[in-house]
Amino acid sequence: MARVKRGKVTRRRHKAVLKAARGFVGGRRKLFRTAKETLMRAQRYAYRDRRVRKRFFRSLWIARINAAVREQGLSYSRFIAGLTKAGVGLDRRSLAELAVRDRAAFDEVVATVKAALASGD
Repeated sequence: MARVKRGKVTRRRHKAVLKAARGFVGGRRKLFRTAKETLMRAQRYAYRDRRVRKRFFRSLWIARINAAVREQGLSYSRFIAGLTKAGVGLDRRSLAELAVRDRAAFDEVVATVKAALASGD
């Protein structure tokens, strides 16, 4: 049986890992085994945190909307209930943008919500 030489494959694999480990410090960048371990951990965190980022931004938008709505004399939950009742199809991201950047437009949305809440009560 012929001898199988695997040098090319191994070198290619090592080079790919070490290239991905650029920017790491010390042996984490230069030593294959350490670089591979660090890289796997980094990829695990990256995968997890792509999902965490979505949660984080949603809570940030809610906090911004809540702060802006409380200035108008409403709570966040009443505001969201009023949005549903009024049939306003804006999501939390765009509502938070309005609250921060375009206060006049946000005040109009709040007025619409208050009117919907008043007619329903």
